[in-house]
Amino acid sequence: MTIIRGVRAQLRRRLLITYRVEPEVAASLLPTGFRPQIVDGSAVAGVCVLGLESIRPSWARRRWGLRSENAAHRVAVEWDTADGVQKGVFIVGRHSSAWHPVIFGGRLFPGVHRRARFEIEEGDDRYAVTMDAGEHSLCADVEVGGAWSSSLFASIDEASDFYRAGRLGWSAARGGRSVESVALTTDAWRVENAHLHSVSSSFFDALPAGSAVFDSVVVMRDLPLTLSDVRESPIDAVLSPAGT
Repeated sequence: MTIIRGVRAQLRRRLLITYRVEPEVAASLLPTGFRPQIVDGSAVAGVCVLGLESIRPSWARRRWGLRSENAAHRVAVEWDTADGVQKGVFIVGRHSSAWHPVIFGGRLFPGVHRRARFEIEEGDDRYAVTMDAGEHSLCADVEVGGAWSSSLFASIDEASDFYRAGRLGWSAARGGRSVESVALTTDAWRVENAHLHSVSSSFFDALPAGSAVFDSVVVMRDLPLTLSDVRESPIDAVLSPAGT
């Protein structure tokens, strides 16, 4: 793996909201070259909501930096390489509150983004998030703590291992005719139990009735991280309309 471009940031908060999805429905969201990762008979998909600050080029000191709210709808995937089966996520779409990911994403730093409006209400352990991007919307109310509940993962540790293994994310490159990969890394990985008070996602609500069911949510907070373009083993990915 070779790092090409990258940014550093401080993660204020990351919500990982996960759904069980029927495998054939999840497969329809992916370009050729990827297949859904199956856990207990279901595909795994979700939305990652990131609050970032001190966003800067990887070579810059932390004396300055930008700030943004971001959301990424994604599907856990597998793909074949000369070294065997690899795992990660395919990001169907990214949205951001800030101008810099929209203008420079996929050019000066990783990931093509579309602009969205975010409203965030944050308490000590509770996060109410609203995203409006016109054709796409998300509302989620998440609170840290409570007993672990998931039909996909037996424990919070099992969920944490699954998310960490999916640090490499693929998405449509600028222009939509190929794919690019981005790695999210941190030296201070830490996942917390959380429970969901409510969620509404235009992305998942638009899938066939009953094909996507909420499973679980976890929270990550106050961590340094790096987002980097990488060169992985080549993927013969053909983008379908759903993957553009």
